[in-house]
Amino acid sequence: MQAKAIEQGYKNEKKVIINYSNKKERGKMTLQQLKYVVTVAEKGTLSDAAKELFVSQPALTKAIKELEDEMNISIFNRTNKGVIVSLEGDRFLGYARQVLEQTDLLEEEYKKGNKITRHFSVSTQHYSFAVNAFVDVIKKFGENKYDFTLRETQTNEIIEDVSKRKSEIGILYTSGANKTVIEKMIKRNNLKFIELFTAKPHVFISFNHPLAKKESISLEDLKEYPYLSFEQGDYNSFYFSEEILSTID
Repeated sequence: MQAKAIEQGYKNEKKVIINYSNKKERGKMTLQQLKYVVTVAEKGTLSDAAKELFVSQPALTKAIKELEDEMNISIFNRTNKGVIVSLEGDRFLGYARQVLEQTDLLEEEYKKGNKITRHFSVSTQHYSFAVNAFVDVIKKFGENKYDFTLRETQTNEIIEDVSKRKSEIGILYTSGANKTVIEKMIKRNNLKFIELFTAKPHVFISFNHPLAKKESISLEDLKEYPYLSFEQGDYNSFYFSEEILSTID
């Protein structure tokens, strides 16, 4: 079993020029437009987003259409129930959120006179070593200088979080059963992984457990006992499972 750390790959990123002004100029995307598309993605419908943004729906639709035309992409697919983020729109929204977050940091630093707080987020499967390492990072760099976030989440969301820049690093494991699938997903999302270490399978049991006195435990020994497994949502297949027993018939 190999633990992996995945991070953002910047090799093929496209550079975009942002006009840091809410004044609309022909052929220049604005922060306002970025805020519009992010809000629409969050709300799921143009009408709900328009209410949230305090703009008319026609004005919102026009602004998004102009942005799509300028970028030469379709950010949303329109349906009779609302809007769905397209594949290319999903990637664009990742950049848009990053720009808006950086803008918020600039405003916090220079408009309010507060000392800037940098953000550092890690998404991980449910591993005690990851939690312990994260605590060490906080102690080393200081919680006053950074806004730290640790997300223990599903395997697919780890890759998604790093891809969308919600987290700087993701931690997950690969084995002979899931390595091909996981590495394809990492590559498809333009990410890269770094092997942290190779670990032997192990179990956590109480000191009072009947198996606690054994020098080694086999899979056959474990069959009669219940065990904990983590829900993987829509991607609930053995390729995304964190538990070795889930990958064995």
